[in-house]
Order: sequence, then C-alpha cells, then structure tokens
Amino acid sequence: MKIPAFLRSLLLMLGLLLFGLQAAFSANWPREVTDVHGSHTLAHKPLRIVSTSVTLTGSLLAIDAPVVASGATAPNNRVADGQGFLRQWGDIAKQRKVARLYIGEPSAEAVAAQMPDLILISATGGDSALALYSQLSTIAPTLVINYDDKSWQDLLTLLGTVTGQEQQAAARIAEFNQRLAAVKQGMTLPPQPISALVYTAAARSANLWTPTSAQGQLLEQLGFTLAALPEGLHASTSQGKRHDIIQLGGENLAAGLNGKSLFLFAGEQQDADAVYANPLLAHLPAVQEKRVYALGAGTFRLDYYSAMQVLNRLQALFG
Repeated sequence: MKIPAFLRSLLLMLGLLLFGLQAAFSANWPREVTDVHGSHTLAHKPLRIVSTSVTLTGSLLAIDAPVVASGATAPNNRVADGQGFLRQWGDIAKQRKVARLYIGEPSAEAVAAQMPDLILISATGGDSALALYSQLSTIAPTLVINYDDKSWQDLLTLLGTVTGQEQQAAARIAEFNQRLAAVKQGMTLPPQPISALVYTAAARSANLWTPTSAQGQLLEQLGFTLAALPEGLHASTSQGKRHDIIQLGGENLAAGLNGKSLFLFAGEQQDADAVYANPLLAHLPAVQEKRVYALGAGTFRLDYYSAMQVLNRLQALFG
C-alpha cells in the first residue's frame, strides 16, 4: 500500500524528533556545569535555548546551538539591525528564525513563553538580566555566563560544553586560528603601542579595551601591544566593576588614549573623522599622524563572526 505524502512527511518529522531526543539523552548527559551560583546539573542536551544576552547569542549561533530566542538592543543603530540583533550575525538569526524576546528591559514572561530548557544570562554589561535570575531559574535551568574576563574563544569553548556543541566550537576556533596565522604573517604593524576603544562622539567619551577583554586579547594575538594607562588616571565605573573596559571621559579622555595608534571598534570612517575633529584630542600623536583606524561597525562585541571581520579589516589596513 502506498503511503500518502503527508503521512510520509509526518513520519519523517517524528523520526527527526526522536533522533534529536536520543541525542539529547546520550551517554554524555547529564553533565555538571558551574557558575557564580554554584554547580548545576543539566539532565540532557538542551533543545530550546533562550539567550537573554545579545552578546552571547552570536557565539551560540556560531556553534549551531539550538537558540530559539534572544534579548535585543536598540534597533537600527551602528551596531544593531532592525531586530535589535548585532549586525555581524543578524542575517543568520533571521535564517534560523530566532525570536526577539524584548528590547532592553528584560522580561521573565517573554522568556517563559518560549518554553526553554536552558536559559543563559550574562554576568555583566548592558544586556545582563541578572536581576531576574530568581524568576528565570524557576522556568528552566539558568546559567550566568561571564564574558568580560575571557577571550571569545574561551567563551565559545564554555558555551560548547554547556550546550553539547564542543566539536562545533573547536572547529570554529581552529578555522579562526588558521585565518589569524595567515593575516598575522602578512601584516606590517603600525607604530606601537596602541589604544583600542569604542568612541562615542556625542558624549566625547570612550570605553577603552583592557588586555583582559576579548578585543585586547585578539589584538595581542596578532602581535599588537596595548598601551598602559598613565598612573593615577581616574576612570568612571558607571557600568559597574568590569574587567574588559575602562570608561574615559572629560579630562581623562585624552590622557587615557596614549597609544601611538588608535583602533576604533564599533566604528567606521565617520567615527575616525569625529576623533580627528575633537579639539581635545588634537595634540595626540595618533591624531596628528593620522593613525586612527576604524575596525567596522560589527565589532562592538566579539564573537566568531565579528572576530573574522576584525581580521579582514586589519588585513585590508596593514596587509
């Protein structure tokens, strides 16, 4: 008897579902993972991940983790697309039908509506939903992930372990390392040391990337040297105690940008032009010698996609 087409499709879908469930309950599970709240037992490989952090989402997509929804930032600006997703992976999120949870203010109700079996929260930054931890942890296993003290590769490895996508994470890192080695070999570095930052022209302020930051670690991997801050420099802590940035403004802006070259993350040529136009920075050697380099709007937060963009831009500038 010939099986109707719709029934064949239904049987195929059921087969795929059973395959996914079998993978989720494989011999590698359950597994123990640890965060600031202690040890957590993940009973099975997650099938519906909700990322409350727009920063973490790009790394999840890079390792093909089953992220179904993500928090977002303000849409249609220099770092985000119309959904409020970061530009370097926004198209990929659209292809995979990743839902937008909310813009800015976290919502436990929006998370619960996605029926997740794993929820991820960032420990710091403007995309942290840490205040909702107690609520979210009653919905599904909830992990707090700190991204401000590690490279994007270390973050990818951690997320690979949490989601069971270790092989995908390792493959992405190997692919990147191969590309990095090729770019590094062909580069002629500008005068060292450098200052790496995100510049906000309207406020005449900057977030300076530290050697601990993913951005700082990437640049040092390529052979760049980050300039040390002058002793006694007072930096703002309006974003709380963070390992990855130093906030500079007012009289400290020029003092903190003491590198012989300035690298602008989350910036295009118009941002470099804004640095040149700031009279408070006109005396800096990097400004006088026209050594302010924009690394692209998609480099605000580093993940596999934006790190590749940084390599491409640096190769174009110095290759």
